[in-house]
Amino acid sequence: MKFIIRVLVVAAALWVATQLVSGVAITTSTGTAKYWGTLLVVALIFGLINAVIKPIIETIGCAFYVLTLGLFALVVNAGLMLLTSWVSQQLDVPFHVTGFWPAFWGAIVVSIVSWVLSLVLPD
Repeated sequence: MKFIIRVLVVAAALWVATQLVSGVAITTSTGTAKYWGTLLVVALIFGLINAVIKPIIETIGCAFYVLTLGLFALVVNAGLMLLTSWVSQQLDVPFHVTGFWPAFWGAIVVSIVSWVLSLVLPD
């Protein structure tokens, strides 16, 4: 149940990012079941990438995290958002991020919205 709630939280956060950040988009028609299904698939991809690749990057780039007082995490999150976009395109999922800055701001929005929703929802 916890996994399903996390996927739904990330899907909601991705939806907010697509609404607020130009350059982060789902290219199916809005309001349809396919649109929301795409959000769920992208949330799964994003969650898998964060679960598998992010710990490796954090371990390798530990010095950068220390030297930048954690600000390097913003760059890593943007890269993971771009990687999610690339994997989505390879799987023919209509999710696209146009470049680094939309990925940067989109990752910040996803992080903030996910954090707020995790405060509101029970464990």
